[in-house]
Amino acid sequence: MIKVGIAGGAGYTGGELIRILLGHPETGLVFVNSESHAGALLAEVHEGLWGDTDMRFTDELPLDEVDVLFFCFGHGKSEAFLHEHHVPERVKIIDLAQDFRLAAPRQFPAGASNAELSPQCHDFVYGLPEINRAAIAKARHVANPGCFATCIQLALLPAAALHLVKGCVSVNAITGSTGAGQRPAPTTHFSWRNGNMSIYKAFRHQHVPEIRQSLAQVQGSLDASIDFIPYRGDFARGIFATAVIHSQADPDVVLEGYRNFYRQEPFTHYVDAPIDMKQVVNTNKCLVHCDCIDGKLLVTSCIDNLLKGAVGQAVENMNLMFGINERTGLQLKASAF
Repeated sequence: MIKVGIAGGAGYTGGELIRILLGHPETGLVFVNSESHAGALLAEVHEGLWGDTDMRFTDELPLDEVDVLFFCFGHGKSEAFLHEHHVPERVKIIDLAQDFRLAAPRQFPAGASNAELSPQCHDFVYGLPEINRAAIAKARHVANPGCFATCIQLALLPAAALHLVKGCVSVNAITGSTGAGQRPAPTTHFSWRNGNMSIYKAFRHQHVPEIRQSLAQVQGSLDASIDFIPYRGDFARGIFATAVIHSQADPDVVLEGYRNFYRQEPFTHYVDAPIDMKQVVNTNKCLVHCDCIDGKLLVTSCIDNLLKGAVGQAVENMNLMFGINERTGLQLKASAF
């Protein structure tokens, strides 16, 4: 039994992680830390947990009692936590914030793992199993990818493997309101979000550097610009992304390259038919589809931002780190219909 602790468990990611771990046959949840909710039942904050657990939040950190510690903090707090607390050497860490996702700027040799490239980055391995599975399995510390980053990377990585990511790549992606966190803000308030749509951080989103990092790792280099425009959507959860690459490559070669890249993946699947977001919401899946039209490759991909884009992938990484089947605890039913 893998003994688990969660630090910062009061937000959306904390709630989803608790839900997954309570149903995971190989884990035991030892503590969920939250200074602001210490003493409260988990179900009083995450109301979908009524009847599932009588555990309470704690402001204590019994780190010597766990095998793995999940960080569900806001960005910038994970590194501070490691400076302020001693985590025993044997305890594995999975960080869901962006603090340790980027290696030092340098060229990525084709096929190299992130673990080999970033020893100075607190030995955190970038936790995208589709390209770093072997490194994750040997890692002590894993930096879980961002939600937009996961969806967009999985759309583009097969193209990078075919050396097609050149020039300008145009990316648009829309996300649900849970991607902005649980604390209310003007752009997450229901009366503002309902029936509305907007863009934010155009060409400046914080996930672009990690997207570029992974594409460079797979392609061997990356000179292309990734022109990303994120959208706020009128729904709670999910991400749907489109990417356009200008390419004269043989369409049959491209399509077969996409099929082969994900043929053995447990959660990421190439689909020949057009995809939609309801097929993945409430699952750890990513679906990918592409069309070759008039010298342009149009790739669509979709994920659940809280699962494959956050805690589902984090549990997938935990499974790899402890040598158990990657799918354990993640056989989830899509919410569609």
